[in-house]
Amino acid sequence: MGKLAKWAFGTISSSMTKLEHLKRHLKPGHAYRRADLARWSTSVDRHLKQLVESGTLKKLSGGLYTYPKETVFGPAPASDKDVVKAFLKGDRFLLASPNAYNSLGVGTTQLYDRTVVYNYKQHGERQLGNRKFAFRVKPRFPKSLTKEFLLVDLVNNVDQLAEAKEEVLARVVERAAASDRRRLRHAVREYGNERTKKFFDRALRTNELHAA
Repeated sequence: MGKLAKWAFGTISSSMTKLEHLKRHLKPGHAYRRADLARWSTSVDRHLKQLVESGTLKKLSGGLYTYPKETVFGPAPASDKDVVKAFLKGDRFLLASPNAYNSLGVGTTQLYDRTVVYNYKQHGERQLGNRKFAFRVKPRFPKSLTKEFLLVDLVNNVDQLAEAKEEVLARVVERAAASDRRRLRHAVREYGNERTKKFFDRALRTNELHAA
Protein backbone atom coordinates (compact mmCIF):
# COMPACT_ATOMS: atom_id res chain seq x y z
CA MET A 1 0.00 0.00 0.00
CA GLY A 2 1.43 3.37 -1.02
CA LYS A 3 2.01 6.25 1.39
CA LEU A 4 -0.97 8.22 0.02
CA ALA A 5 -3.25 5.20 0.34
CA LYS A 6 -2.02 4.53 3.86
CA TRP A 7 -2.60 8.17 4.80
CA ALA A 8 -6.12 8.12 3.34
CA PHE A 9 -6.93 4.82 5.06
CA GLY A 10 -5.60 6.14 8.35
CA THR A 11 -7.62 9.34 8.04
CA ILE A 12 -10.84 7.45 7.30
CA SER A 13 -10.14 4.97 10.09
CA SER A 14 -9.49 7.81 12.56
CA SER A 15 -12.67 9.59 11.48
CA MET A 16 -14.73 6.42 11.91
CA THR A 17 -13.14 5.81 15.30
CA LYS A 18 -14.14 9.29 16.47
CA LEU A 19 -17.66 8.80 15.09
CA GLU A 20 -17.98 5.45 16.84
CA HIS A 21 -16.73 7.10 20.02
CA LEU A 22 -19.59 9.60 19.75
CA LYS A 23 -22.15 6.89 18.97
CA ARG A 24 -21.16 4.95 22.10
CA HIS A 25 -22.47 7.84 24.20
CA LEU A 26 -25.90 7.83 22.56
CA LYS A 27 -28.79 6.10 24.31
CA PRO A 28 -31.78 4.87 22.28
CA GLY A 29 -34.96 6.79 22.99
CA HIS A 30 -33.16 9.92 24.18
CA ALA A 31 -32.97 13.45 22.79
CA TYR A 32 -29.84 15.57 22.55
CA ARG A 33 -28.82 19.14 21.90
CA ARG A 34 -25.85 19.86 19.66
CA ALA A 35 -24.01 21.20 22.71
CA ASP A 36 -24.51 17.86 24.50
CA LEU A 37 -22.88 15.97 21.64
CA ALA A 38 -20.02 18.45 21.27
CA ARG A 39 -18.59 17.09 24.52
CA TRP A 40 -17.75 13.85 22.72
CA SER A 41 -16.70 15.14 19.31
CA THR A 42 -14.22 17.67 18.00
CA SER A 43 -16.04 17.65 14.63
CA VAL A 44 -19.60 17.64 15.90
CA ASP A 45 -21.26 19.22 12.85
CA ARG A 46 -19.67 16.73 10.45
CA HIS A 47 -20.52 13.83 12.73
CA LEU A 48 -24.09 15.05 13.16
CA LYS A 49 -24.51 15.23 9.39
CA GLN A 50 -23.21 11.66 9.06
CA LEU A 51 -25.48 10.37 11.85
CA VAL A 52 -28.56 12.05 10.38
CA GLU A 53 -27.78 10.80 6.87
CA SER A 54 -27.32 7.26 8.16
CA GLY A 55 -30.64 7.43 10.07
CA THR A 56 -28.95 6.99 13.45
CA LEU A 57 -30.16 10.40 14.59
CA LYS A 58 -33.30 12.29 13.60
CA LYS A 59 -33.25 16.08 13.54
CA LEU A 60 -36.16 17.62 15.45
CA SER A 61 -35.27 21.30 15.05
CA GLY A 62 -32.21 23.51 14.88
CA GLY A 63 -29.67 21.98 17.25
CA LEU A 64 -32.02 19.30 18.63
CA TYR A 65 -31.84 15.61 17.74
CA THR A 66 -33.31 12.31 18.85
CA TYR A 67 -31.87 8.80 18.78
CA PRO A 68 -34.87 6.54 18.00
CA LYS A 69 -35.23 3.32 19.93
CA GLU A 70 -35.75 0.16 17.89
CA THR A 71 -38.88 -1.79 18.81
CA VAL A 72 -40.85 -4.64 17.25
CA PHE A 73 -43.07 -1.95 15.72
CA GLY A 74 -40.14 -0.01 14.27
CA PRO A 75 -38.16 3.04 15.46
CA ALA A 76 -39.76 4.76 18.46
CA PRO A 77 -39.00 8.46 19.03
CA ALA A 78 -37.93 9.95 22.33
CA SER A 79 -40.74 10.73 24.76
CA ASP A 80 -42.22 14.23 24.97
CA LYS A 81 -40.63 14.56 28.40
CA ASP A 82 -37.16 13.73 27.12
CA VAL A 83 -37.49 16.01 24.09
CA VAL A 84 -38.65 18.95 26.21
CA LYS A 85 -35.95 18.28 28.82
CA ALA A 86 -33.28 18.51 26.09
CA PHE A 87 -34.90 21.60 24.54
CA LEU A 88 -35.17 23.46 27.85
CA LYS A 89 -31.83 22.15 29.15
CA GLY A 90 -33.44 21.10 32.41
CA ASP A 91 -36.36 19.28 34.01
CA ARG A 92 -38.21 22.15 35.68
CA PHE A 93 -41.40 21.95 33.63
CA LEU A 94 -44.82 20.30 33.60
CA LEU A 95 -46.32 18.61 30.56
CA ALA A 96 -50.05 19.17 30.27
CA SER A 97 -52.69 19.00 27.55
CA PRO A 98 -56.30 20.09 27.08
CA ASN A 99 -56.93 16.39 26.39
CA ALA A 100 -56.35 15.71 30.09
CA TYR A 101 -59.50 17.69 30.92
CA ASN A 102 -61.52 14.85 29.38
CA SER A 103 -60.72 12.69 32.43
CA LEU A 104 -62.52 15.10 34.77
CA GLY A 105 -66.05 14.25 33.63
CA VAL A 106 -67.04 17.85 32.94
CA GLY A 107 -68.22 17.39 29.37
CA THR A 108 -65.01 18.05 27.46
CA THR A 109 -64.46 15.56 24.64
CA GLN A 110 -62.33 17.34 22.04
CA LEU A 111 -58.84 16.06 21.19
CA TYR A 112 -56.00 18.52 20.62
CA ASP A 113 -52.77 17.92 18.71
CA ARG A 114 -50.45 19.90 20.97
CA THR A 115 -48.85 19.49 24.35
CA VAL A 116 -48.69 22.40 26.78
CA VAL A 117 -45.39 22.87 28.59
CA TYR A 118 -45.54 24.99 31.73
CA ASN A 119 -42.04 26.25 32.52
CA TYR A 120 -40.07 29.22 33.78
CA LYS A 121 -38.22 30.50 30.70
CA GLN A 122 -39.74 29.66 27.28
CA HIS A 123 -42.98 31.03 25.79
CA GLY A 124 -44.41 30.35 22.36
CA GLU A 125 -45.38 27.64 19.91
CA ARG A 126 -42.69 25.17 18.85
CA GLN A 127 -42.67 22.33 16.34
CA LEU A 128 -40.16 19.71 17.48
CA GLY A 129 -40.07 16.93 14.94
CA ASN A 130 -43.67 16.02 14.16
CA ARG A 131 -44.96 17.17 17.54
CA LYS A 132 -46.40 20.53 18.52
CA PHE A 133 -45.65 22.13 21.88
CA ALA A 134 -47.13 25.25 23.43
CA PHE A 135 -44.59 26.61 25.90
CA ARG A 136 -46.16 28.75 28.61
CA VAL A 137 -44.22 30.64 31.26
CA LYS A 138 -45.89 30.36 34.66
CA PRO A 139 -44.57 31.48 38.05
CA ARG A 140 -45.82 28.28 39.73
CA PHE A 141 -46.98 24.83 38.73
CA PRO A 142 -47.02 21.42 40.47
CA LYS A 143 -44.50 18.65 39.86
CA SER A 144 -47.21 16.40 38.42
CA LEU A 145 -50.79 16.66 37.18
CA THR A 146 -53.49 16.29 39.81
CA LYS A 147 -57.27 16.38 39.53
CA GLU A 148 -57.36 19.64 41.50
CA PHE A 149 -54.75 21.31 39.31
CA LEU A 150 -56.59 20.20 36.16
CA LEU A 151 -59.86 21.70 37.40
CA VAL A 152 -58.08 25.01 38.07
CA ASP A 153 -56.18 24.88 34.80
CA LEU A 154 -59.39 24.16 32.87
CA VAL A 155 -61.09 27.25 34.30
CA ASN A 156 -57.95 29.31 33.60
CA ASN A 157 -58.17 28.27 29.93
CA VAL A 158 -61.91 27.74 29.45
CA ASP A 159 -62.14 30.43 26.76
CA GLN A 160 -59.78 28.39 24.56
CA LEU A 161 -61.89 25.22 24.60
CA ALA A 162 -64.19 24.14 21.79
CA GLU A 163 -67.05 23.09 24.10
CA ALA A 164 -69.85 25.35 25.36
CA LYS A 165 -68.27 27.38 28.13
CA GLU A 166 -71.27 27.69 30.45
CA GLU A 167 -72.07 23.97 30.32
CA VAL A 168 -68.49 23.03 31.16
CA LEU A 169 -68.30 25.51 34.05
CA ALA A 170 -71.58 24.23 35.49
CA ARG A 171 -70.11 20.73 35.61
CA VAL A 172 -66.90 22.06 37.13
CA VAL A 173 -69.01 23.40 40.01
CA GLU A 174 -70.42 19.88 40.48
CA ARG A 175 -66.95 18.35 40.44
CA ALA A 176 -65.72 20.94 42.91
CA ALA A 177 -68.47 19.89 45.33
CA ALA A 178 -67.19 16.30 45.19
CA SER A 179 -63.51 17.23 45.52
CA ASP A 180 -61.23 17.45 48.52
CA ARG A 181 -61.92 21.06 49.55
CA ARG A 182 -58.55 21.61 51.20
CA ARG A 183 -56.57 20.39 48.20
CA LEU A 184 -58.78 22.26 45.75
CA ARG A 185 -58.48 25.54 47.67
CA HIS A 186 -54.70 25.10 47.73
CA ALA A 187 -54.62 24.53 43.95
CA VAL A 188 -56.83 27.58 43.36
CA ARG A 189 -54.63 29.75 45.58
CA GLU A 190 -51.37 28.58 43.98
CA TYR A 191 -52.28 28.21 40.30
CA GLY A 192 -55.50 30.10 39.55
CA ASN A 193 -55.67 33.46 37.84
CA GLU A 194 -57.85 36.15 39.41
CA ARG A 195 -60.96 35.19 37.45
CA THR A 196 -60.51 31.54 38.38
CA LYS A 197 -60.07 32.40 42.05
CA LYS A 198 -63.34 34.32 42.05
CA PHE A 199 -65.10 31.47 40.21
CA PHE A 200 -64.06 28.82 42.74
CA ASP A 201 -64.66 31.13 45.70
CA ARG A 202 -68.30 31.47 44.60
CA ALA A 203 -68.60 27.78 43.74
CA LEU A 204 -67.20 26.52 47.03
CA ARG A 205 -69.19 28.99 49.14
CA THR A 206 -72.38 27.99 47.33
CA ASN A 207 -71.65 24.31 47.86
CA GLU A 208 -70.92 24.88 51.54
CA LEU A 209 -74.21 26.75 51.98
CA HIS A 210 -76.13 23.90 50.33
CA ALA A 211 -74.40 21.37 52.54
CA ALA A 212 -75.21 23.29 55.73
